[in-house]
Amino acid sequence: MQEAATGTRGRDAAVILVIGVLWGLNWPLVKLLLAEFSPWTLRGIGLSLAATGLMTVALLSGQRVRPAAGELPALVLAGLFSVFGFNLFTAFGQMETETSKAAIIAFTMPVWAALFSAAWLGEPLGRRVLASLGLGMSALGLLIAEDPSGLLSAPAGPLFMLGAAVSWAIGTVILKRAAPSLAPLPRAAWMVAVSAPPAVFGALVFEGPWTALPSASGALLLAAHVLGPLGICYAGWSVLVSRLPVAAATVGTLIVPVVGVLSAGWLIGDALGPLRLAALAAVAGAVAMALRR
Repeated sequence: MQEAATGTRGRDAAVILVIGVLWGLNWPLVKLLLAEFSPWTLRGIGLSLAATGLMTVALLSGQRVRPAAGELPALVLAGLFSVFGFNLFTAFGQMETETSKAAIIAFTMPVWAALFSAAWLGEPLGRRVLASLGLGMSALGLLIAEDPSGLLSAPAGPLFMLGAAVSWAIGTVILKRAAPSLAPLPRAAWMVAVSAPPAVFGALVFEGPWTALPSASGALLLAAHVLGPLGICYAGWSVLVSRLPVAAATVGTLIVPVVGVLSAGWLIGDALGPLRLAALAAVAGAVAMALRR
């Protein structure tokens, strides 16, 4: 029994690590993609391709893709909040603020998820979870202290990122409460699939039909974005939510901004001042505390 539990924890940690690396690298990747794609268009194309790929793999693997009676509304709501809302807010947020700062603000999401899950699901807020959440919130405070006048003069970017954090948290709690009977892969396929039509509709209404072809590097970045962050990561996230309490699953993914901040400094030259590095250290401490058994 103990060996099985150890193996399960190891698999959970491996999933968190994969998600952390791929979703972390996705932050500078999206920043680069936004130089060639408008926000609505990027999300419309990316989510449509990812939904097609996830559903195709689920069908070819023989998994049941039809939701049981009464499960579809929860899947639609969970997808609209945790996939559509999060991706749209982060795209606009990255256009208004630096990528490294955007990643840290967005991953205050565990704070909101833990509070919502305590209120709606009755999940306990243990001392270690509360301490890790406190560290996560201290990172947000350090970012505010870094440039308070800039935040007051241009609040759109941080507000978009806070909207992304709350949207993801709500979708995660909805998914946990509904506990759909579908396996993680078709569940993720549905959540991404219901997010694609409103993104395409928004692109047509606000940005017009997309006719320009991307550059070769843009096409490669788009393929990487669809395969990893939108495909593998959402499937892995569905596994985590089905296995772990919401607070544990969401705090565990705080490794994402660690990778996101470091890769943004390396790949796109984001400045990493002392307060931003301190915020990053606070997030890393929250991760370590959340994963400690």
